[in-house]
Amino acid sequence: MRIKVHCQNRVGILRDILELLVAYGVNVSGGEVGGEHGDAIYLRCPNLINLQFQALVPKFETIPGVSGVKRVGLMPSERRHMELNALLGALEFPVLSIDMGGSIVAANRAAAQLLGVRVDEVPGIPLARYAEDFDLPQLVRANRSRINGLRVQIRGAIFLADIAPLQSEHEDSEAMAGAVLTLHRADRVGEHIYNVRKQELRGFDSIFQSSKVMAAVVREARRMAPLDAPLLIEGETGTGKELLARACHLASPRGQSPMMALNCAGLSESMAETELFGYGPGAFEGARAEGKLGLLELTAGGTLFLDGVAEMSARLQAKLLRYLQDGCFRRVGSDEEVYLDVRVICATQVDLSELCSRGEFRQDLYHRLNVLSLHIPPLRDCLDGLAPLVEHFLDQASRQIGCPLPKIGPEALDRLRRYHWPGNVRQLENVLFQAVSLCEGGVITAQHIRFPDYGERQPLDGFSLDGSLEDIVGRFEKALLERLHAEHPSSRLLGKRLGVSHTTIANKLRQYHLGPKTDLS
Repeated sequence: MRIKVHCQNRVGILRDILELLVAYGVNVSGGEVGGEHGDAIYLRCPNLINLQFQALVPKFETIPGVSGVKRVGLMPSERRHMELNALLGALEFPVLSIDMGGSIVAANRAAAQLLGVRVDEVPGIPLARYAEDFDLPQLVRANRSRINGLRVQIRGAIFLADIAPLQSEHEDSEAMAGAVLTLHRADRVGEHIYNVRKQELRGFDSIFQSSKVMAAVVREARRMAPLDAPLLIEGETGTGKELLARACHLASPRGQSPMMALNCAGLSESMAETELFGYGPGAFEGARAEGKLGLLELTAGGTLFLDGVAEMSARLQAKLLRYLQDGCFRRVGSDEEVYLDVRVICATQVDLSELCSRGEFRQDLYHRLNVLSLHIPPLRDCLDGLAPLVEHFLDQASRQIGCPLPKIGPEALDRLRRYHWPGNVRQLENVLFQAVSLCEGGVITAQHIRFPDYGERQPLDGFSLDGSLEDIVGRFEKALLERLHAEHPSSRLLGKRLGVSHTTIANKLRQYHLGPKTDLS
């Protein structure tokens, strides 16, 4: 058990606390001083049980200067260690800490994979075993300042290294503790530069607004961004829901704090719960001994983005609802209440109100999430701004590939206009990247534009024209609704797509026995 003692910073108070624990036979295996002003003492007591702790609480409060005591899930050093591991683990490029003897002290997962060892096997390995003609300690002593873009060879591959010395307040080399080495693959520098350029435009400036409909959505989002309330973003796949959420975060008072994202659709209930809320020490078999911080705690003071919120299990919905109501939650396997200030932005491809009516989503959670709402239109409703958007993606693709900027031919642009874009803006970007890679003459033609369903049958190709006009129209209407309902899985979204009310669509789906099975008896 770990306990936190709130107390005055006076001489002898730690001795008084330890004497009480010794008197009750409680072993202390570790301790730390913490709190904003050094007004808290953390103690790790392996053999202290809950009943004994409850009996000790009033004894603690009799000690002069002690104002309270409670159980905690983590020691401050354990929390810092977990946060550092989480941050390093999230980096895709190798990061190593090297001491002045040339040995590796610590490394992230990407670095361990580069060296061909496990993360726990890294400490103590000499860097010289993998780096050819590279004396890092001597380089640090000679420069005593940060070095960027140094060309090094590690295990036969060429990297550009950024070296940050670990140095104390003193300027002499003896005070140096080593350096942090960050490696970037030399053959991917062009991609890295492209990604840096892509991040130059941040927030709402990174959202292309050539369409009048999209420009109206951004205007609404700018007004909602500073408001400290949950935000629900609706839109089909590929419309840029996370991009809009990040823009709202950056334009809010929390913009300098972290933003974390979790895709609820691709995770099991247990994995989603531990990713979101974390778990306590030894919470389950195979768990880390020190526990794990969830995204909520790593986002403290910032914004949490939950994509595919409609896929959340009933248990997770209840736990998220409690956090939105009370601002607190419990890690998996822990009874400690954690209080945090985090803004929640959710995104969904489906109509949550319709899921609520079918009992598949909590209505109280829906109302908590839907305080502010935005709907991103599909690309097919924004074709008035297609040409400038195409030019923008062609410019990005040519920069990334490293080729001259091609022009778009009129037949190719017309082909783009006539496509129904089930993957929306993301699909357009991918299609144009492929077109630039295929183009050799400086002009993108219709042959360079390739879609996944290229060559599929036209609507009347093989379509039966037998029967009366009413019969033919009925068959065509059913086929049309059957195809579009797969892309717009609710009567409200399908109604918006076809420009009619959701009641009309619901009646049509019922007439043709499409959508969810209903009991008509």
